[in-house]
Amino acid sequence: MSSRGKDMTIKEAIEKMLDVYKLRRRFDETALISAWPQLMGNAIANRTKQLYVRDKKLFVRVESSVIKNELLLMRSQIIGRMNEHVGQVVIEDLVVL
Repeated sequence: MSSRGKDMTIKEAIEKMLDVYKLRRRFDETALISAWPQLMGNAIANRTKQLYVRDKKLFVRVESSVIKNELLLMRSQIIGRMNEHVGQVVIEDLVVL
């Protein structure tokens, strides 16, 4: 009988390690920041000056008041899209600076 059923994939092993060492949220936050252009499109990404996560809040600094208003109107969709991307709730609020 083989031990194949008990083998972990590399992905599973990394995920287990992230959970064990409480790094999961930080890893997901970094993944979201990297995915900003992909999730929001280049028009918004190119006008984003600063992007960071603190206390489950996504802070976005943009150069245009038009983009700022657009982001505020799309707040709940953006939060949903971000959390869906990482498969769990990492962002609970969006702050546009």
